[in-house]
Amino acid sequence: MKKTVTFGEVMLRLAAPGYERFLQSNTFNATFGGGEANVAVSLANYGIPVSFVTRVPQNDIANACLRELRGFGVDVNDVVFGGDRLGIYYLETGAVSRASKVIYDRAYSSIAQVKPGMIDWEKVFEDACWFHWTGITPAISEGAAEVCLEALKVAKEMGITVSCDLNYRKNLWKYGKRADEVMPELVKYCDVILGNEEDAEKALLIKPEGVNVEGGKVVAEAYLSVSEQIMKRFPKAKKVITTLRSSINANHNNWAGVLYDGKTLYKSKEYQITHIVDRVGGGDSFMGGLIYGLQTYVGDDQKALDFAVAASCLKHTIYGDYNRVSVSEVEKLMNGDASGRVSR
Repeated sequence: MKKTVTFGEVMLRLAAPGYERFLQSNTFNATFGGGEANVAVSLANYGIPVSFVTRVPQNDIANACLRELRGFGVDVNDVVFGGDRLGIYYLETGAVSRASKVIYDRAYSSIAQVKPGMIDWEKVFEDACWFHWTGITPAISEGAAEVCLEALKVAKEMGITVSCDLNYRKNLWKYGKRADEVMPELVKYCDVILGNEEDAEKALLIKPEGVNVEGGKVVAEAYLSVSEQIMKRFPKAKKVITTLRSSINANHNNWAGVLYDGKTLYKSKEYQITHIVDRVGGGDSFMGGLIYGLQTYVGDDQKALDFAVAASCLKHTIYGDYNRVSVSEVEKLMNGDASGRVSR
């Protein structure tokens, strides 16, 4: 089986314990995570050969991060070294009516200072069939955006399927360009595009009609318009996928998804996630499940979508960025077993 390649930033995650606030806590739980690394870990858990590409400093913190990724089965042999620091993000987990909060400390990180020519993409894409990136990477710095474009051009020349999670992050676009000025040039190379209503509007200036996620109810059909608009603007796209999250409160979300292939709008079942443990990485776990599903259930987009939604539902029960579940666990939930009974 050929490998999947993901590219982006991996960070040190410092989270206040439990539901403590930043101003309350005097300790942090230290783990690692980042959008594209999270996708890579999911794929490795499902038995898909996967390589994660990034740029990190040559120090013990970065080495600990890479060692952890290797432990999951992720190939990090194409990681390049340079720069002085690994990015950090701080997490305060919300509860009920209090939202979670993220503070970034990733300016001048190693990946933020990456430049074209530092990564040999032809070598990286040897024996690869899929390349995944997110809108987080070009938001980090102009150099990261240029390297992302460099990778996309090589991937398309080599006939590799390209997927993107639009992943708009308003707190990252700080280097003088807006998302809608950068993202369209990158998205035009994509075969598979994932996003939600905010991502489409902020990154591509495409606004869905009749969408209201504030009342706890999401109508899947309302996203057909944005899917059609994306496909019209980006004709290379073969599938457009939207995650549907409605928030009752910080601990209770409704979760589903839709997939549009240009003809049919596929809809998943809706999960009621009533006791969220950690929603960070939820979209990444969806993307990891989707890539697995599209590669495994070829020609069955409904099953691929159902796998992605179930995988992400399970991620909400797991602490940390990474989705530590197996194919059998996801398929069990897909098949309707949500009892949570002890497996003996």
